[in-house]
Formats: sequence, structure tokens, C-alpha cells
Amino acid sequence: MGETHIERRRRLAARVGERDAGALLVTRLVNVRYLTGLDSSNAALLVPADGPAVLATDGRYAGMAAQVCPELRVVVERGAAAALTALAAGGGITRLGFEAHDLTVERHGELTARAEIELAALGRLVEELRRVKDEEEIGLLREACAITCRAFDAVLPEIRAGVTERAVAIALERAMVDLGAEGPAFESIVASGPNGAIPHHHPGGRELQRGDLLTLDFGARYGGYHADMTRTVAIGEPAAWQREVYDLVRAAQAAAVEAAVPGAETAAVDAAAREIIKAAGHGEAFTHGLGHGVGLEIHEAPLLGYDRTGRLVDRVPITAEPGVYLAGRGGVRVEDTLVVRDGGPELLTTTTRDLLVL
Repeated sequence: MGETHIERRRRLAARVGERDAGALLVTRLVNVRYLTGLDSSNAALLVPADGPAVLATDGRYAGMAAQVCPELRVVVERGAAAALTALAAGGGITRLGFEAHDLTVERHGELTARAEIELAALGRLVEELRRVKDEEEIGLLREACAITCRAFDAVLPEIRAGVTERAVAIALERAMVDLGAEGPAFESIVASGPNGAIPHHHPGGRELQRGDLLTLDFGARYGGYHADMTRTVAIGEPAAWQREVYDLVRAAQAAAVEAAVPGAETAAVDAAAREIIKAAGHGEAFTHGLGHGVGLEIHEAPLLGYDRTGRLVDRVPITAEPGVYLAGRGGVRVEDTLVVRDGGPELLTTTTRDLLVL
């Protein structure tokens, strides 16, 4: 992806110049990876408005950097951000942009104490670039989602009364790795019976029981990209109220997916699902936003909620995950990862949305 990273840095440099800064100091590690391909625990990147970028990392990653991004000059220093700040000041840059959402007040003070330079907060420039994915990124997301779906199919036979939530979570995560994932995209949620009313329940020792609804929210990470899928299944024949709530959530999710088109306001996509749930009398039981962007992080821009602003554009991957949570009884959530496309949404998670009775 060398040419891809070069193009990303070129686009970023143009935006830095538009903000009247000589360069941007990138310190968020996920943003450094996006711009260089280097996945490390210590790195920073200097992206001038005019001129070649410079990467800094410590000796543990110098060899990796030479392999991953040979076109870049690499400064080997443990204090990566400080080294690049001094380099910028020594090169005549007087106004250096920085990532205010990442750099702590303490580190900011250290940088300004070591170099005569103005640090200017330029906003989330790299995250703005990351929002729209290229086809290479979408391909990695597509594979992450395919692994996620295959893992779900592989674990279904193990889901039965008497098995604990934690055992199901472990089985899911093991299956994803066995099927080619780097690891889980996040801590898997397995919530049975009344625990299903807790959207982010941590799987524990509760044993599945006949009559439970079971919510499974999980995803694979592949090539650094994160999948996210939720399915709710029934352990034994579901009660009438369980089918009713399930059908409601599924209809709301389908409406949201249909509404996720280029130009749609994020709040309107949320409303497409929320109004259906509200009309059925469960508005207060849908306690979170509809979804979020996905990519190198499991939660990225855009966020889709009733109080969120902005519009969707082509090639933005998002989740659509409405839910209804009834305290003491259980809950239902159905979630897919999809890509907003000019020709209509591309669903990346394709496992059936029918209520499975196990």
C-alpha cells in the first residue's frame, strides 16, 4: 500500500497548507498507521505543507519502518514527538499543527519548552480523511466481516441451554482467530435472558436457559480493520412478546439500512429506525444511537444518533444497530456493518437476520 500511503499524506499536506501551518505533527498512533502503514506503540509523523514527511519511532520499530515505509526518512528517537518538533523548528517552521485531541497538556508543555515554535490545534484533519474509505480498505473490512459471519455459523451448534455466556464468547473469539482474524475487534458481548437488557453486558457465568433470548455482538479484526455484527437468537421456542420485539427491531434496522444513502443526514438515518420503535411504544427502550463508522478503529466518525449532525457520503462504512431493552426481561439488537454507496448500501455482514431458534 506504499502508493496509497503517499497519496494520503499528499492529501493531508494540502489541508495543512490551507490551515496556514508549516506542518502537522501527527501523534495519534492509529493516524500514523493510516498515513504510513507502521503499526507501533511509539511513533509520530511530521507532515509538512510542502516537502517530504518524516517518521520518528524508537529502535524497536526502526527495522519494521524500513520495511513498511522505505520511502520515508526515519528518525530513531524514543521521544518521537519531541524529536520531530525540534526538527520542524530547526527547518524554519514557525507554526506547527498538532492533534489537540491526542496530545496531553503535559506533553504540549514539554514540546514548547524544548523548541521555539508555535503549536496550533488544527482539528481532526486525519480523521476527516479516514472517514471515506478507499477500495483497499473496504476490501479489508469485507474480509473482516466475512470471517465474523463464518465464526457465527461455526459457533451456532455450541449454543444451547447449560452453556455459559463466557463460554460462548470464548468460542466466538477462538473461531474468528482460527478462521484468519488477527483477533477480536473488541470484547465480545454475549448477553442472555435478562442480561440482554444491558446493551454492553460483559459475558459472565450465567448459563443459558430455555426461553432466553441471547444477544451476540462481536467482530473480527483483519488487516487492522474492524468488523461489527450483532445477532439475537432464541434458546428454545420464543414467547409471543419475544417474537414481537424481534420483528420490531428487525423492521427498524431494515429501514435504517435503506435510509443510509449518500446525502442522507445522520440524524435522519437514526430516525428511520427510531420512529418505528417509538410508534410501537418502545421509544424509551432504544437507549443508544443507531450506529457509528468503522475502520482502523471500532468506533469512528460518523456517529449516527438523533442528536448528531452531518451527512453520509459514498464509501463510508457504518453500522446500523437499533435495539430494544426491557429491564428484567431481556433485549433484542440486530446489527450489520455496511458501506454507503451511490448505488445503494453494500451489506458486509450477510448472516441471516431471521430469528434463529436453537
